[in-house]
Amino acid sequence: MPLARRARGSRLAGSRVASTSVPRATAHSLRGAGRGALSSSHAQRLTRRRHSSEQIPPRPEPQADFRSGKLLQESAGGEAGDSQQAPRGGMGSKHRLCNREEVVIPCASDSDSESVDLQLSNLEDIKKGPSSLELTVLDSDISDIFGLPKESLTDSFRHLTHQGPLSETTVEKLIGSIQEFFNGELKSELEKLTFLRSLSSLSRTLPYDETTESFIHSYIADIVHILNMLVEEEPLHSLFSPVRQEVFVTITDLSYQHVHLLFGSEDRDDLFSLITKSIIALPSIKTLTQLQEVMPSGSYDSECLYRQTFQAFCEMLQSLVVKDPHLENLDTILKHMDPWLQSVKDHERERATTSMAQVLKCLSRHLDLKLPLRFQRLGHLVALMAILCGDPLKELAKEAAEGTHYLLHITLRLKYITQDKKNHQSLRRAMKKCQELLDLYSIKQFYNCPFKIAQVFEVFLNSNELCQFVMTTLDGLKNLKHPYTQQSAGELLITLVKYAESRFEKVPEIIGAICARLSLITHPRVRQQVINTVSLFLSRPKYTDTVISHLLCHPVPYDRCLAELWRTLEVELPSTTWILWRLMRKLQKCHNVPTQEKMAYVAVAVTDALYEVFVGNRLRAATFRLFPQLLMTLLVQIHHSIGLTMSDVAIPSGLYTEQEMPSKVSTITPLCFAIQATKALLFRTLCWQEFHIMEKNKGWTLLAGKASHLQGVSLLANALLEKNHLIAHKVIYLLVPLLNKGNDKHKLTSAGFFVELLQSPVARRLPSIYSVDRLKDWLQHGNNLFRILALRGLRYLVKHQKMREDIKKLLPTILDLLCETDEKIVLLAIQILLQLVRTIDFTTLTAMMRTLYSLFDDVRPDVQHFSMTLFGAAIKSVKYTDKKKASRRVLTICSQFLKWRLPHEVYCKGPWYINPSEVGTICKFFGKKLTGKVNILAQTMMFSRNAKLPIRRAAVLCIGLFSKYVDHSKLRMKSTDWIEDDLKDLLNDPEPSMRIVASQALFRVQMVGAEPDPRQTFFRLWKLMGCLPT
Repeated sequence: MPLARRARGSRLAGSRVASTSVPRATAHSLRGAGRGALSSSHAQRLTRRRHSSEQIPPRPEPQADFRSGKLLQESAGGEAGDSQQAPRGGMGSKHRLCNREEVVIPCASDSDSESVDLQLSNLEDIKKGPSSLELTVLDSDISDIFGLPKESLTDSFRHLTHQGPLSETTVEKLIGSIQEFFNGELKSELEKLTFLRSLSSLSRTLPYDETTESFIHSYIADIVHILNMLVEEEPLHSLFSPVRQEVFVTITDLSYQHVHLLFGSEDRDDLFSLITKSIIALPSIKTLTQLQEVMPSGSYDSECLYRQTFQAFCEMLQSLVVKDPHLENLDTILKHMDPWLQSVKDHERERATTSMAQVLKCLSRHLDLKLPLRFQRLGHLVALMAILCGDPLKELAKEAAEGTHYLLHITLRLKYITQDKKNHQSLRRAMKKCQELLDLYSIKQFYNCPFKIAQVFEVFLNSNELCQFVMTTLDGLKNLKHPYTQQSAGELLITLVKYAESRFEKVPEIIGAICARLSLITHPRVRQQVINTVSLFLSRPKYTDTVISHLLCHPVPYDRCLAELWRTLEVELPSTTWILWRLMRKLQKCHNVPTQEKMAYVAVAVTDALYEVFVGNRLRAATFRLFPQLLMTLLVQIHHSIGLTMSDVAIPSGLYTEQEMPSKVSTITPLCFAIQATKALLFRTLCWQEFHIMEKNKGWTLLAGKASHLQGVSLLANALLEKNHLIAHKVIYLLVPLLNKGNDKHKLTSAGFFVELLQSPVARRLPSIYSVDRLKDWLQHGNNLFRILALRGLRYLVKHQKMREDIKKLLPTILDLLCETDEKIVLLAIQILLQLVRTIDFTTLTAMMRTLYSLFDDVRPDVQHFSMTLFGAAIKSVKYTDKKKASRRVLTICSQFLKWRLPHEVYCKGPWYINPSEVGTICKFFGKKLTGKVNILAQTMMFSRNAKLPIRRAAVLCIGLFSKYVDHSKLRMKSTDWIEDDLKDLLNDPEPSMRIVASQALFRVQMVGAEPDPRQTFFRLWKLMGCLPT
């Protein structure tokens, strides 16, 4: 191949050759090479002290040839005359190790090491030019501001020696030697080193020798296989051989000649993974040193050998990114270094961090990006380096800080080349914000605070990279064993989410990762920071529904971690109502759909979530503000949940395991979640008295019953109206637009609560269209429950004088309800008519009384009793009207129907004990008209136990006076003890008048029981007189 096209400076002109007659490079002093001249710089202070051989006491070995950045001289010939030098194999590997000189990195120049901090002060000079600003100008601005020299590869290695070409004879010998190794086995260390050094030396001829190029490319698979075998044979627990180092050096030499042994196939990728593990997973230096003392099997100083092997590994990684315009090599390196950067072992994490820092430094010096870029893990890498900056190991944190500095340089270049060319001003704004942030901190303060690193990098990361950052931080949290590092990661996470605001796109994945890892985070402060991250997403309206939906897709009852998340949400006050409202709306949407075979799982999940929120009480202000809506929503959910089990819920597949499902179905129900959420709501909103009333009257049991649910609703509504009328008034206005929404269960619960609140004085302010007219519609509903509720509502509204006229228009419908078979409907209709009876016109009154006639012999006692009561009220209502003719006609109809002629004393207004004679007249009348007087006496005795004194006193007075009209023989057959016992109990009544009336009645009853029947006495006397002689 023409030299003009292939000519490059060999990376190491002093490469070693085979141990045969191949010449080797002359060793030179390494002191002062590369970065040695800038030892006082800040970058030099961040040098890898624990990995370089500087100030390492050497073992007593001869000074040897170590590959470094120092200019190595070699004669251009390489003929037979050069073979007089000591052959490779004869010298041994130990002569190439452990000199006292400084280890350097040739491709990581420190030309700007004094400016490790970002020099962004020139940003102020970048003026906001017109939209036609050339992008090339912006590119030059970035270069000038951030000190990123666009040096060529040749310039960057100007300190390397350009060797003359090897002779054809030498090349043929090298190829022949290597082929022999392909066909044989590499058993001894000497053979292994000879093969590796021959291959390295042959790589120098690639720029100008087509035979070498053809040979190497033809045998790449064999080379990869042998290298893989060599590394596998090296033990992972010790380091007694330089074979690893020679493998790294050989790969490095070939990489600089664009022969990549670590990319392009699965075998090469496996080799990369293997050699990375072979150096990173070695025991710590202390352990290696101790092992050498116990097993002095080698002639090498383990500590010195390790340092130089590790340095060769770092140089190998750097060689991969020197020419990496698409960043695909960086992506591969990160893939293999990723697990080691997150290792729980300090020495492994430190080695990986040091290697990565050197790679980033080298890449930043030789960055020449071209599209398309194949590195799509910037967010992941930034997160890793930022977490490592907070590592408790100071040396490791320093390495990470240096790497992060160069990563910021790379990020700027990367964002420039990938930015939208039509909107390049966005990059300028990001750079200006970056400048403002960095101006607030010193460089030391900046890199020692990971959350500040996140704040700076955040302005450059896109939505996908932000997601990578968050996911990486979460992954790191579960593996970190140091509390300090966990805290740093927590700060990193919440800082990024806080400042990135609404630029995230993969929010469900982030929330899913948080929920999956929350149980693994043990540090309390970090757990709260992670939960606060969820709170930040929740408080953004853009993400609220997304986050809620994802959190609800978990098994109920929620586990300890998810329950803690709901309970400890930290949300700013303006956002609390929004979050709670959106959560409530998800439950309400389930109630608005027609009744389905199975309940939606989200309804149960929201109910449990509301319970946890109420228990945590972090959204207290919003809970008070939305109390009416929350209460009604939960009551409706209770109605929907009655009689259901978890098998009646549409549970998403895979949510529960096969082992969990049977126990969940048998132990929990949707109803228990709804009840506990309602209880928590009342308790957290200080409705303690209402809570007590519900417990005292078994209200929760009533709510949970299919037939008694509306009774429970009525009990709670009445308790709220009695103890907290202000909230009750809010609820009544809230319910007005909701009464005709949702399915039947939704409407029934809402109607039940609404009707009870009509007892409030506020009800009279409601327009007729929202009160009487709505109740009129329910009277015609096919469901008897709605008709019962309508009648209850009318019974409450009829007390308001202004509404009576509207209600009187419904009298025909109400009268028709007297013929219903449902006892509740009939009784409620009678109660309404009792309140309207004095205002009913004669025609309607006559129709009503005719209907009541048929109810007098009804088998239902209450219907019979109240119908007679209404009939009497109807008579009284006519008596006190001015329509005399109408009154006479009604009284005539009543007397004809009853066939009685009632004494006028029946209508006495005063108490009976004032006029005992009138009571006697009444008792005498009934004594003559009625049969079964003992039963009448027994019924009257029931009123003697009434709690109201007037009723109790009148009943006892009636018993005493009515007893003398009872058939004495029948009374004695049943005995008077049951009457006497009740009357004796009344002798201890606290009311004196009651005791007097009771004693009088008792005396009369005892007299009746002791004396014979007067008629029997008369007959005996008559018979006796008939027997006497005249």
